[in-house]
Amino acid sequence: GVTGQLYKQFALTIAFSIAISAFNALTLTPALAAILITHQQKESFIFDKINIFIQNMRNFYNKTLNFVIQHIKPTMAIFCVLIGLTYLLFKMVPSAFVPNEDQGFIISIVQAPEGTSLSQTKKILEKAEYVYYSNPEINYAVSIAGFSFAGSGPNKGMQILSLKPYKERKGKEHSVNAVVNKLRGQLMGIPDAVIMPFEPPAIRGVGSIGGFQFQIKDEGGHTLDELSAATQAVIGTGSKSPVLLGLFSSYSANNPQIMVNVDKFKAKQLNISLQDIYTTMQIFMGSMYVNDFDYLNKVYRVYVQADQQFRNSPDSIGQFYARSQNGSMVQLSNLVSTSQIYTAQTINHYNLFRSAEINGSPFFGHSSGEAIKEMESIAKKVLPEGMSFEWAGTALEELESGSKASFIFMLSFVFIFLILVAQYESFMNPVIILMAVPVAIFGALSAQFARGFSNDVFCQIGMVMLIGLASKNAILIVEFANQLREKGLSIKDAVMQASAIRFRPIIMTSLAFILGILPLVISTGAGSASRQSMGTTIFGGMIVSTILNLLFVPVFYILIMSIREKFKHRKAKTVVQRNQKLELSDDKEIKNEKI
Repeated sequence: GVTGQLYKQFALTIAFSIAISAFNALTLTPALAAILITHQQKESFIFDKINIFIQNMRNFYNKTLNFVIQHIKPTMAIFCVLIGLTYLLFKMVPSAFVPNEDQGFIISIVQAPEGTSLSQTKKILEKAEYVYYSNPEINYAVSIAGFSFAGSGPNKGMQILSLKPYKERKGKEHSVNAVVNKLRGQLMGIPDAVIMPFEPPAIRGVGSIGGFQFQIKDEGGHTLDELSAATQAVIGTGSKSPVLLGLFSSYSANNPQIMVNVDKFKAKQLNISLQDIYTTMQIFMGSMYVNDFDYLNKVYRVYVQADQQFRNSPDSIGQFYARSQNGSMVQLSNLVSTSQIYTAQTINHYNLFRSAEINGSPFFGHSSGEAIKEMESIAKKVLPEGMSFEWAGTALEELESGSKASFIFMLSFVFIFLILVAQYESFMNPVIILMAVPVAIFGALSAQFARGFSNDVFCQIGMVMLIGLASKNAILIVEFANQLREKGLSIKDAVMQASAIRFRPIIMTSLAFILGILPLVISTGAGSASRQSMGTTIFGGMIVSTILNLLFVPVFYILIMSIREKFKHRKAKTVVQRNQKLELSDDKEIKNEKI
């Protein structure tokens, strides 16, 4: 799906960049180090100050770590609180599919009252253009009468508004979202039609317009009028909600039509086939292709049709004649009658059921996830029995991506765990390393919440990336502590020395990555919303993970390795006792044999 394509691009980019980086670190970097690093280094005032600053940081860190290790139980309690806060942040940060980007154009859907002619619709589009050009952000507008993404018909239309370049629209008050909200208020001054401007879909091809597409399905065999009433009930209730904005549906069962009834019994008596009656009405009231003819090296198509004055009203049908099979001409007024009815102009189906689509968008300051929950709540209260709802477009992709995100996150977690198990040939070391991940997720969600961003696909990609980044820092401590343990140091001394020695590499690599991701956090211009979402996630996660995991990982190491040592001692003690019992039993058997 669409979510998979986004993850695939991210995965390929990271995989190839890390592969090239690993090759560089193992081959080119040692060679460059041998060439550039000399034995006699000139003292530099700036570098001396940096070294002194880092040494002071390391001394402060050692004191803090020693204090934390002496209070393991309170530290673990704080860690449990962070996990609880992470769960709350998952609930508090609104969900979304992808952030809305400023793509530089707006799609406006126009719907006039049922029965409006095409010429009247064109006049309405012209009125709307006057409103558009009164806004300095709009460059030009293209109007299409008789067609829109919400349906086709003489009373429908669509307008595409091109905005001025992004660099000429500085400030949030000139963004595409602000322009859409401003236009909605201005277009309400046109009473002849409902005109709803929308942002384009965040991902082209997923939906026709921005916002959400909500499908009401008739699964109980209701009439078209009942489907229309249910649709208007949902729109009416949703319009009062502070979460929803611009609810709109092109479906209506009030389109005036002319019903032509043919007296089949009389037609049979007069020996006239129904096909001849229908063909006669089609030719005169509609049109029919005859042939082509050439004139002055041009080809013209010939259509036959009654003159306009003879097809202006439904009563005109009766003045035409149809030929019977015996050759006599029979006036259609003797065979047909007309009546005016009101029904739907087009009947759409969604998953085999008759449906009506409602378009809308979340109110300013609310996410698409909140809008989805609000629409579902309204539909459950308002829709009658036998009617249900489904999602389409970007809303459907968002709901499907939500379930996929949890699966992808857990799959990444399991893969890293299995790789670490294979590397360390132990289950304890990977557990210590991966316990650093929840702290990074807490930092990521805290940053998203602080900036008012949503938990969208780019945020989820960033959190998957944080699994590896948080694990990397923990590996530096755990790996070196294991080496010191092999030299005979105690658990506490080993992890204290490992943390102190690895402090500078962890700080420098993390700081380099954080500064590298900073341009994404503060990015502006077209496409900045996606960059800011991913950048903020990784930025916040790395800062919190780097600071807190320097304290938490040593505590995890001491706690889990101490438990491991206790199990080892118990197992060793059990083996010794078992061997002693076997030796005693062997001695008794030997004595019995001698006797």
